[in-house]
Amino acid sequence: MKPTYILAFDTANEVIALGLGILSSETRSVECVASRRIPAHRASNTQLLPAIQELLNEAGVARDGVACVACGRGPGSFTGVRICIASAKGVAQALRVPLVGVSTLDAIAWQLQAAGHRGRALVLADAMRKEVYPVRYELSDQAAERLEPDTVVKAQTFAESLAHGDDVLIAGDALEKYAELFQNAGSLAPRELWTPEGAGLLAAVQAAWRAGTIDPFDARRHDPALLLPVYTRLSDAEENERVRLSSSEPKNLRTGVQHAGVRDGEAQEIVYRPLDAAHAADVAQLEATAMGTDAWNEHLVVDELPRKDRSWWAAYDTSGTLVGYAGGWITDGQLQILKIAVDPAFRRRGIARVLIARVASDARDLGARTCSLEVRASNLGAQSFYASLDFAPIGTRPHYYSDREDAVIMEGPLPLEERDVAGMTLRVDAAAMQDAPANVAHPLILAIESSCDETAAAIIDGKGEILADTVASQIDFHARFGGVVPEIASRKHVEAICGVVQVCLESAAARLGVPALSLANMDAISCTYAPGLVGALVVGVAYAKAAAWAADVPFVRVNHLEGHLYANKIATPDMTPPMVVSLVSGGHTMLVHVRDWGDYRILGSTIDDAVGEAFDKVAKALGLGYPGGPIISKLAAQGNAKAVRFPRAMMHSGDLRFSLSGLKTAVITYINQQRAEGAELNLPDIAASFQAAVIDVQVAKAETALRETGAREFCLGGGVAANPALRAAYERMCRKRGVRLTMPPLSACTDNAAMIALVALDRFNQGKTSGLDADACAHTNLEEPY
Repeated sequence: MKPTYILAFDTANEVIALGLGILSSETRSVECVASRRIPAHRASNTQLLPAIQELLNEAGVARDGVACVACGRGPGSFTGVRICIASAKGVAQALRVPLVGVSTLDAIAWQLQAAGHRGRALVLADAMRKEVYPVRYELSDQAAERLEPDTVVKAQTFAESLAHGDDVLIAGDALEKYAELFQNAGSLAPRELWTPEGAGLLAAVQAAWRAGTIDPFDARRHDPALLLPVYTRLSDAEENERVRLSSSEPKNLRTGVQHAGVRDGEAQEIVYRPLDAAHAADVAQLEATAMGTDAWNEHLVVDELPRKDRSWWAAYDTSGTLVGYAGGWITDGQLQILKIAVDPAFRRRGIARVLIARVASDARDLGARTCSLEVRASNLGAQSFYASLDFAPIGTRPHYYSDREDAVIMEGPLPLEERDVAGMTLRVDAAAMQDAPANVAHPLILAIESSCDETAAAIIDGKGEILADTVASQIDFHARFGGVVPEIASRKHVEAICGVVQVCLESAAARLGVPALSLANMDAISCTYAPGLVGALVVGVAYAKAAAWAADVPFVRVNHLEGHLYANKIATPDMTPPMVVSLVSGGHTMLVHVRDWGDYRILGSTIDDAVGEAFDKVAKALGLGYPGGPIISKLAAQGNAKAVRFPRAMMHSGDLRFSLSGLKTAVITYINQQRAEGAELNLPDIAASFQAAVIDVQVAKAETALRETGAREFCLGGGVAANPALRAAYERMCRKRGVRLTMPPLSACTDNAAMIALVALDRFNQGKTSGLDADACAHTNLEEPY
């Protein structure tokens, strides 16, 4: 019988661990046939795939001989873990095999066991910020038994908690920094056992298989989309938010996350935010109504909020009145629901379901996998609700409540929100062609975009037709912070990327009239490699390269800014250079002379804030929420653009550079002056006046660029290109100059993969493919060929 191979790898720290094993379903064993540990200081994304190919070549194993992929889930370096998970997802999804995850620390513990060490062991991974991830184990002839869940703690604090001279063997990459700190707490393992190797990963897989927690032959159970890194904490932004909200200090209700429920100038019916101390009294009041003698008082609620093993969420109506809340305790890998209540006047509207899902989402990021709760035996309605969330009774607590009524204990999976992909609603085929083609025109290219806060995929055919495009926007996760949080963006890309790609493949298959499409049916796989948030880009690059390797097709990298230039082709496929393009987005503001596709000259760019940044900051100062562009635009349509004369920065600078910082400051200064004088702010007039100041400079400089270059075509690109007033102003200017104006459809203004696919097709046809050692890049020069 032909061997069935499992490929395992890990990049959670400064090495690449690689393992190749043979799976035996009869004995549930993994025979290690190759194991590597390769130094890769901050270079795992460039070295991982070439190293995998070399390993398989030496073992004489083809890609299609891999029946399962296993990867280290961490904990470890944030970037390293994401590279590993994203790469593993790309390989497994392209090969259409199960993806299983194991703890990086467990792999090290199994290496200690295999090396003959017995007794107690402690594995310490470096968590940066003077912190460590510590886990204790008991090593025996049969096992490396984990004694505690993953956590994170200050290295100094944890070292001080250990007994000196203890009989414990210590390993882990944290010893590279903290060996002296821990040397008296036990004996240090040999240095070669401080980081994982392939054999340790395979041993951890075998142990999990025999324990029944994984099955490397079960593709449904181990769908690549389901695997997540080991998270031991919420993102820094969320942790800081919890600290701020747990304070009883007065909050500034004019700006910040308090207005996160406002979207596109319209108030949502119900707004969900982490519970803050300012509403503790409201919780206590609702508690008294809903819980009777079992109600918590205000002080108990306030005491709960700062605890890092707790998650509390609240629901508010449009007036800001608290109408519901839920809280949970995360311990030993389980979420225990402590409280959940909804104002009787707001019941049967799905509020409880959303609240419990928000708590569950936090708990999942803190390592929880299951959920439990107690409910009154007589409350059959609540029991039915929890049953709808797949909870089942597992026992009874006699006389649990103050009136001695029994409590039914219910347990189930984490009740996460049911949205399209990773808690996000998808926008599907907004830029796709409308009519199905008569036949498939090769090449078929899959493109991926992950430069900021949208996870997107698109498929283009050889005629330049967009067959499918899918976008998962993270806006709901960033809105309450008033802007994009890079750490959250990167996490969400890891969660969403498989689902987004799968929906895109299914949509393209339906349009082509074929039963199914897979990554193996693509002729190339491409992605945005620069510029953008590096933690976000690295997910798309790692996934796309891995999928291209597994599908054995070329990998094509694309400049994000070039994608915005090409976005105009969605509206006007036959457009040809030369042309002047205005790129206006949250991160970029520039005028580009497109002399030919691939031949660009930047005529001028912003020296400080981008236009999108300025809109967001002004909206935040006005307490309007995020993103600011759509909100300001809608308000401005109702206001007087001449009400306030804001400065037109660099209007007469003699060049084509921009500056938005001074304008933003002038608007904020005006707002503060009005408030200091007790005057009521006229939001529409302020928005219209600010917007007019931005547009006047943008249009004037664009007109100068057209005159200097002699170009007869003008185009737009970037998220701000969706602004109606800006589009109208450019229409007037181009009509006056007799210049053809091309603008992308509104759906293609924001980040999307259709524009990346258009670039990728040209590059593929020109033979401009990239090696598997390509990496993400936060900054790049559009003028430089790549």
